[in-house]
Amino acid sequence: MQFGKTKARFLMEAETGVKFADVAGVEEAKQDLQEVVTFLKTPERFTSVGARIPKGVLLVGPPGTGKTLLAKAIAGEAGVPFFSLSGSEFVEMFVGVGASRVRDLFKRAKENSPCLIFIDEIDAVGRQRGAGIGGGNDEREQTLNQLLTEMDGFEGNSGIIIIAATNRPDVLDSALMRPGRFDRQVSVDAPDIKGRLSILDVHCRNKKLAPEVSLESIARRTPGFTGADLANLLNEAAILTARRRKEAITLSEIDDAVDRVIAGMEGKPLTDGRSKRLIAYHEVGHALVGTLVAEHDPVQKVTLIPRGQAQGLTWFAPDEEQMLVSRAQIKARIMGTLGGRAAEEAVFGHAEVTTGAGGDIQQVASLARQMVTRFGMSDLGPVSLEAGNQEVFLGRDLMTRSDLSDAVAAKIDLAVREIVFKCYHETKTLVDQHRECMDRLVDLLIEKETLDGDEFRAIVSEFTVIPAKDRFTPILQSSSSSQLPVQ
Repeated sequence: MQFGKTKARFLMEAETGVKFADVAGVEEAKQDLQEVVTFLKTPERFTSVGARIPKGVLLVGPPGTGKTLLAKAIAGEAGVPFFSLSGSEFVEMFVGVGASRVRDLFKRAKENSPCLIFIDEIDAVGRQRGAGIGGGNDEREQTLNQLLTEMDGFEGNSGIIIIAATNRPDVLDSALMRPGRFDRQVSVDAPDIKGRLSILDVHCRNKKLAPEVSLESIARRTPGFTGADLANLLNEAAILTARRRKEAITLSEIDDAVDRVIAGMEGKPLTDGRSKRLIAYHEVGHALVGTLVAEHDPVQKVTLIPRGQAQGLTWFAPDEEQMLVSRAQIKARIMGTLGGRAAEEAVFGHAEVTTGAGGDIQQVASLARQMVTRFGMSDLGPVSLEAGNQEVFLGRDLMTRSDLSDAVAAKIDLAVREIVFKCYHETKTLVDQHRECMDRLVDLLIEKETLDGDEFRAIVSEFTVIPAKDRFTPILQSSSSSQLPVQ
C-alpha cells in the first residue's frame, strides 16, 4: 500500500538550473538564504563559535515575488539531497494519510541528512487549529500536529532544514511559526526600482532588444510589478515583436506590453459619435485635474483605445517609489479620480452623467474611508476606527463583534461624505475654470486617440500655468478608467 508514503520529489543532487546569480531584486532574502547554503557546505565556520544550524526558513511574500525561485536556487547551490512537495499533497481522501506521509517524509529525510525539504504553499496544511465553526477539519489538524512534532518534538531532526513558502502568513498556526520550528521568516517583497532593473537584466539575457530601449525607463514605469510580472512583460513584448515581424524588441512593443499587462487586451477603437466624445471628456477630466493639482502624480498617457473592460484609460506615473503618503496627496488622488465625473457633469449636465464613473466612485469611497478609519486624517482625530481585519477567516473573525458604536459609525459616514463632497466641489470648480482648455484637449484626443504626457502638458501650458510637482516626497500611483458597459 502506497497511500501512506510521501509524494515528495527526491533528488540526490538537485539540478534545477537555477543559481543565486539567476535570482535578482531580493538581495536581503538572498543573503539570509546564502547563509543556509554555507551552513550546509561548511558548518564548522558557525559551530566553532557556538551557532547552530537553523531548523526552518519561512518565505513570506505576495504571489510572483520569487519564493519558489529562491528555493530552486538553494537546491541548485547546496549540493545536498533535496525533497520538494506542495502542502496540498499531504491530505487526501483517506483518514490518517496526511500524518503518515509526514512521518514517511521525515524518515526518508533523516536517512539522507544533511538535506533540504521544500514545502510550497504550506498554508494548505498549516492553517490555525480549531478555526472551523462546530469543530475543525480533524484530518488536516492531525497532519499539522504530526508536522509540528517532527519539526521540533521529543526526538528532534538534526541535519534537516525545512524551507516553506506562503503568501498567507496571517492564517498559519502560531505553533508552526515559533522559533525552533521556523527560526527565520524571510520577507520576499515586491522589488524597488533597483531590484526591477536587476530583474529585467536577468530576463533580457535571451532576448534581442533594440539599442534605443532603456531598461531603466521600463523599471521606472513599472512600480509595484513583481518578478513574475516583469518576466511576463518582456515575454509579451517578445510575442508582439514576432507578431509584427521585427528583428528586435523596440519601445513600441514595450509600451504596448505594459498596457496589456496592466489593463488587458486592446479592443477595437470606438467609432466617432456621442459615446466617443463623452468618454474623451471623462478621460481628459481625469488627466486635466491630475495635471492642475500640484500634489498629484504627473499624467503619462491618455487614450481612447479600449483595454479589458475599460473603454478609455488615463495613466499616471509616480516620480519615485511609494513609501509614505501625505494627506494632501490622498486628497489630490481623490480629486483626480473624480475628474471624470466632474467633466461629464460640466459638459453634458447633471441629467446626462453616465455609469462610466462607477469604478472611480468605489475607489474614492475606499480612499476617503481609509483616511477616516485608518490614518486619522479627519475631524474624528487620530483614532483607529477599523472594525477588525479586511478578510474574514472562518471561525475566528466571523463571530467577532464590531467595537464601534452606532453613533461613531454614523460619524464615520458623515466624515467620509464630507471629504468626498468637498473634493468634488473643488474638482468641479477646477474643471469649470479650464473649460476652454478641456475642449481643445478633447478635440485633439478624438483626432489622435492617444496623447502622451509631455504633449498633454504642452497644450495645458498654453492656457494656464501648470503647478510644479513635488519631486521630493514619494507619492501614490494612480490610474483610473471609465468602466462603461459594453453594448
